[in-house]
Amino acid sequence: MSSPSADGELPDGFDWLSLDPEEEVVWTGKPHSMSLVPALVVGVPLSLVLVGIPIIVVAYLSRENTEYVITTEALYVKRGVVSRDVKRVGFEKVQDTSYAQDFFGTQFGYGSVDVSTAGGSGVELSFDNVADPKRIQELVNERIRARDRRGGAADGESKADVLDDILAELRAIRAAVETDGAAADDATGGADAGGRDGRDGSNSSADREGEELDTDAASTSTDGR
Repeated sequence: MSSPSADGELPDGFDWLSLDPEEEVVWTGKPHSMSLVPALVVGVPLSLVLVGIPIIVVAYLSRENTEYVITTEALYVKRGVVSRDVKRVGFEKVQDTSYAQDFFGTQFGYGSVDVSTAGGSGVELSFDNVADPKRIQELVNERIRARDRRGGAADGESKADVLDDILAELRAIRAAVETDGAAADDATGGADAGGRDGRDGSNSSADREGEELDTDAASTSTDGR
């Protein structure tokens, strides 16, 4: 198992890996050297008839050209002797992790970590023959939990922002309703005042006409005597 340099940069030989601006490397590694033991067990006896040599060479080249990377955002696997095959699985897609060790892996301390994804069919990505597979599985699970916490915090902030927007909108609506209500009250008050003034004017006119009729009646009575 190896780790990135102190400044978070990738070790030499990882030019195949392209990271996002905020993405940082957590762990890098490759198959355990003792994972070649099964190939040697089979290949050495067969090398007497030249059949075992290709088995050993293929196993060696496969190990040397396989690399694993764990970052803050995803898991990466690069394989290929002649060609190159790079696979990436983001932590947001990881559904389940598991590890397994065969006989030789148990004896020499290596095993495989399998990663299943949501909606995927079976194992989506594997770190084969890595040293201390249990620790690698724990590291993957830690990164998943860390991402979930960041996602939960971001969701909480998003919900708080939405709530603030709703409250601001409600305050604006309330202020508009109160303004319209005040304007309506002013208009109603003006109409009531105008009506009272009109009635008062009508009553004054009627009073004057009554007084004039009384004066005329008094004059007529005097003339009659």
